[in-house]
Amino acid sequence: MNLSTLRQDIPAGLVVFLVALPLCLGIAQASGLPPFVGLLTGVIGGLIVTSLSPSRFAVSGPAAGLVTIVVASIASLGSFSAFLLALVLAGVLQCALGVLRAGRFITLVPGSVIKGMLAAIGILLIMQQLPIAFGAAQESSLWALVSGEGTFSVLAMVVAFGGLGILGLWTTPVIKRNKALGWIPGPLIAVLLGCAATVLGDRLFPALALPRIELPSFDSFAALTAELERPDFSAWQNPSVYVVAVTLALVASLETLLSQEALKKLRPQNPPPSPDKEMRAQGVGNLLCGLLGGLPITAVIVRSSVNVSAGAQSKMSILLHGVLLLICGLWFSALLNVIPLASLAAVLLYTGYKLATPRLFIEQLRAGMQQSVPFLATVAGILLFGMLAGIGLGIAVQILCSIYKSHRNALQLTRYEDHYVLRIQQNLTFMHNPRLHTLLAQIPDQSVLIVEHDNAEYIDPDVKAVLKDFGEDAPARGIRLTQWPVPQT
Repeated sequence: MNLSTLRQDIPAGLVVFLVALPLCLGIAQASGLPPFVGLLTGVIGGLIVTSLSPSRFAVSGPAAGLVTIVVASIASLGSFSAFLLALVLAGVLQCALGVLRAGRFITLVPGSVIKGMLAAIGILLIMQQLPIAFGAAQESSLWALVSGEGTFSVLAMVVAFGGLGILGLWTTPVIKRNKALGWIPGPLIAVLLGCAATVLGDRLFPALALPRIELPSFDSFAALTAELERPDFSAWQNPSVYVVAVTLALVASLETLLSQEALKKLRPQNPPPSPDKEMRAQGVGNLLCGLLGGLPITAVIVRSSVNVSAGAQSKMSILLHGVLLLICGLWFSALLNVIPLASLAAVLLYTGYKLATPRLFIEQLRAGMQQSVPFLATVAGILLFGMLAGIGLGIAVQILCSIYKSHRNALQLTRYEDHYVLRIQQNLTFMHNPRLHTLLAQIPDQSVLIVEHDNAEYIDPDVKAVLKDFGEDAPARGIRLTQWPVPQT
């Protein structure tokens, strides 16, 4: 760490803190947990994970993409303390994956499946936050809102959709060209709007008070430790704990490594950060979060890109943002308690929209069936069956599409009058037999069949048997064979 870079790192750390603060609070609230849990996770990510991470610019903390997994996992396990045990196991598993150098296998996950996973997370996030944006009770579902069973709050809607308008405005060239406004994060302005509405609403319309976050105040170290949740180690006998642990480890690792890949394009590092070291750092962070009562941690591309664009030069900016989160949680909880839930819902709704933007669906559909079908299968699978099953379904569909495309291109038949050319483009296995039978059936009597097989270094015995049978019948049909790949009797 170079102290000469503090001039750039201190402003960058302040900007990252202003972006991370509403996200940490909002993600915890969206997960059905106290906002303090989000701050705790942000502190662990900003201080512990950053110290161990090989990246100088990656910001770690609670991720919006894991909200739906956290909510579903707590519901299936029955308690937050049982979920914390799964998080501890997930951290251990991530450390083991890092030791085993499994980071390189991120390249095996198809891009269409990754995009489908992010889009599904965005859709789930929007579905979860819409009732809060309309002022419904926190436990209300989107279906209750649509069916008219839920309650509405005009003030909450004004705050939420006003915040969304500000977040959209902050991405326009008008704001970006203004240096003073460009340095102020859009989420911070959206939250400040909500705070102003809360203060004015309490004074002018006390009966219409907005629901807001509730951070505890700490007057002693004992009060702080009493707020920390502990994992329920007696839940180790529950098989669902291990399913949740594997899901958390895989999805958190996937999101972290994807963020690292995206960060390389924004700010290359030489040598590039080791994905295995990053997984070990994230594993330690999730292990601590599980022991202390936090949320799952990942490297987050939104905060990382803000860190880079703000001019960060070293890890000091990320460490500073972690210190500021810690100070806020310990000594400024009263100020943070003015933030309404509707403002945090606006920040998360905008995050969900960016993950599941209509442009992404249009681009995938235009890319052809080989990209669009696995993408849509992943989205549908996650929405219907859960994260791990949806990703598995997407990968399976991608494999089937790749096999189909490979089979279509492995064998090609071209006609030149009474001459036919069968081109074998790659090695053939027994799975190519149906396609081979189809093409050979198109060869008429009294014709010439030429086989080009220079690109095939291996032909499966079952394929050779099909070719041999055709070769034995060819003389009787008046078919002359040229460059036949199997011996003729």
